Amino acid sequence: MDNEERLAVFIDYENLALGAREHLGGMQFDFGPIADALAVRGRVVVRRAYADWSYFDEDRRALTRHQVELIEMPQRMGASRKNAADIKMVVDTIEMAFERDYISTFVMCTGDSDFSPLVHKLRELNKRVIGVGVELSTSRLLPAACDEFLFYDRLEGVDVPDEGPTPKAAKSRGGRRRSAAGAPANVPADDGEKPEPAETGKATGPSSGRKRKAAAAPVPEPAEPVVTDEEADEPEGEPPTMEVRVAQTLKDLQASSSDSVTASMLKRTLVRKDPTFSESDYGFRTFGEFLRFLADRGFVVLSDGPSKGDPEISLPEAGDADDAFSLLRSVVHGSGGSAALSGLKNAVRKQRPDFSEKALGYRGFLQFAKAAQTSGAVDLVWDDDADDYVVTAR
Repeated sequence: MDNEERLAVFIDYENLALGAREHLGGMQFDFGPIADALAVRGRVVVRRAYADWSYFDEDRRALTRHQVELIEMPQRMGASRKNAADIKMVVDTIEMAFERDYISTFVMCTGDSDFSPLVHKLRELNKRVIGVGVELSTSRLLPAACDEFLFYDRLEGVDVPDEGPTPKAAKSRGGRRRSAAGAPANVPADDGEKPEPAETGKATGPSSGRKRKAAAAPVPEPAEPVVTDEEADEPEGEPPTMEVRVAQTLKDLQASSSDSVTASMLKRTLVRKDPTFSESDYGFRTFGEFLRFLADRGFVVLSDGPSKGDPEISLPEAGDADDAFSLLRSVVHGSGGSAALSGLKNAVRKQRPDFSEKALGYRGFLQFAKAAQTSGAVDLVWDDDADDYVVTAR
């Protein structure tokens, strides 16, 4: 544990939440994918989020479940308190950088370029800085200032809503409607400009490669997550299978480190993601026994490690997009020749637990399925009666 990175996470929540709702089809910001991405980079010891939480009641409950400390910064107290949350976040970050030497990495979750001087100062203090932001609401200045920058919409587990093919298809399963432009009904359609919340006076930087003008808009009320034609990675309330959990974690570890991944490193990371994790819950006496089970079925590859009982572990060659298209066609064919898009990703992962459309460069599983249709592997048709896409093997 002495050699592990210690991470402190600071979240400019208003910037991320509004960025997700305005630029990611009205979806609700979820801290879970960020927590998983950071788990492979070290041990998170501090999690703090700053906002006027009267605007984000539902979000507050979700963050509490992720053990995030909520710092309340009221914006309306008889006078404007512009940037009060930002200033408090900067003060706390600098204080922690000086007082807690054991924290080696600071994670700044914001897309606001106003934090660039803070990032520069942290690096002067020999701290590693990781930034996290929504791509279209992140200033071009901020990523270059960080040691590493993660775009929220590119993280595994973030499914950006796709537009439905017809207005009927754009109707959500929960009865909420999206506009023809794909924006939620209670949020104005994005015309390519980043609104500035009038209540908070908070400005955000320009998006990557897009010119923006200042605009004024009220802070929207917390919106429910918009259910779109594309289903989430896993059924609601059902955790991923053990094979998928191991494969995703191993893939992230291999991508974030040049060193070989050992069984002990993988086990520590799995426990960071879920402190209740135990291989015995899946019927195995030891973690090594479970790894051998996966290796016998071709899900992972084991080789001699630095010490006996701690083998190196890697994923088999994943192939390219054409292989993934063939896999999709095979899964659909095995389902009788056609299948609903909902739940199809889980069926694919039963055959290849490390499958990820994002690793192949696709924003979501629906986009991947459309690419498979273009390649000639499957046909994709919207079914009004089923209120879902139907995928048919060619």
